[in-house]
Formats: sequence, structure tokens, C-alpha cells
Amino acid sequence: MTNERRVLVHPDKASLAGSVAARFITKLLDILDTQAVAHIVLTGGSMGGAVLQAVGASPAHTSIDWSRVHFWWGDERWLPAGDAERNDEQARVAFLGGLDLPAENLHPFPASDSGLDLDTAAEVYTAELSAHGVDGLSHPIFDITFLGVGPDGHIASLFPHRSGIQVTDRTVIPVRNSPKPPPERLSLTRPVINASQRVWMVLAGADKASALGLALAGASRDEVPVAGIKGRRRTVFFVDADAASEVPESLIARDY
Repeated sequence: MTNERRVLVHPDKASLAGSVAARFITKLLDILDTQAVAHIVLTGGSMGGAVLQAVGASPAHTSIDWSRVHFWWGDERWLPAGDAERNDEQARVAFLGGLDLPAENLHPFPASDSGLDLDTAAEVYTAELSAHGVDGLSHPIFDITFLGVGPDGHIASLFPHRSGIQVTDRTVIPVRNSPKPPPERLSLTRPVINASQRVWMVLAGADKASALGLALAGASRDEVPVAGIKGRRRTVFFVDADAASEVPESLIARDY
């Protein structure tokens, strides 16, 4: 069931976001043609928001019955609800806020002003995942998981040389002393991400080139966490030309 990683290169950030958005709409239509609901994991960051904006700008997005789509997040900053730095708020502003979605279709991580502490918040999201578990799993099988990749190779809030990437006995972990602000976060674990049918990583900028090159060269997941990520059916790196500068030409499929 596993697959080789693919790298699709686009000339710039704008064309990258537009291409990923178009592929997302097409794939989601295919998924919903064969199953009742779809489970999608969203990411934050500039490219995560750009892709969602491009989805909303596409006339084709109206062809999807969004009431059959559930949205989750790969990680979240431990900040108050509605904070502009939260991934769920960025997604709301970029696209989700314009959809007439049932409340039960949105699965944001708890916020820092929810009255919960960080450990309890992780337990709450663990229970939310379990409530939608299938095939004996304690979580949904995500149809598409979007991930950003940091210059250091981190994905979600699983950072290099930290224990988070090694956790296999939990679905959600609290993250403290994050090397990038804010210091406290919540994150899905690697086994949950790797149980996704498709993992789509969207990268732009020359500062991502080294991490991408190392991941494809077989670096240790402890040193470059993205190297340990692989979906069940597809694992695709959607990148701009700058981010692809250290990728072997034999691995590249140029989307232009």
C-alpha cells in the first residue's frame, strides 16, 4: 500500500497554490464519489493559507458538497480562540468561514482560553479523534493530510531532536518549549499522519531546499522529521522552483 515520494515543481508560489487547489478539488470530488464523507487535515503557514484562498477563488469549489467534508488540523498553537496566529483561525479567514458548514464538521484543537490545561486539551482532542475512529483505529483515516515543512524539516509541531517525532503510543501530544514561538502547542503524532491515505506537503522558498533534499536522501526522521512521513497511497511534495533546488532531477516532475 505504500508508495514512493513524488516531487511536483511549480515556477512560483502563486502557481503552486493554484495547482494544489485545483488538484485538491478534483481529488475531493473523486473521493466523495466513492464514499459518504471525507476527512481532511489542514495546515497553517503562508502556503497553507494560500492554497485555501485559491480553493475559494476557484469556481469549481461550488461543485463540492462541503457538508460531507470534515476538517481537522495537524497541529495548533496554544493560543486563545480567534487569535490570528492559530491555524484554525487562518483557515477560517482564508476559506472555511465562507462555507455553510455544520458545526460538527469542524474539529479544531482546544484553545488556551478554553479552561483546559495543555495536557487535558491533548486528551480532549484524542477523544475527538477516537469518536471518529474506523477499522479498529483510534482516529479517522484521513483522505488528504496537508502539511507544511519548516526550514529545519519539522512537520506539524514535531521538531528535530525532540521526542515528539518518536511517539507512537498516542494520537495527540502536548508540545512544550517549542523551538519556534509560541512555546506551547498541540500536535498529531507521526503514526496518525502516516495512516493518512494521502499526504500532501506544500513547500515554497529557498530556505526549504535543504530540508527537502535531506528528506528525499533518506535522512533520519529524528534529525529531519519530514523524512519519517509517508502516506498509505500517495506522498507528494508540491514545491516551487526555489524549494526544489537541492532535489535530484530524477525525482522531479515539473508541473509547467
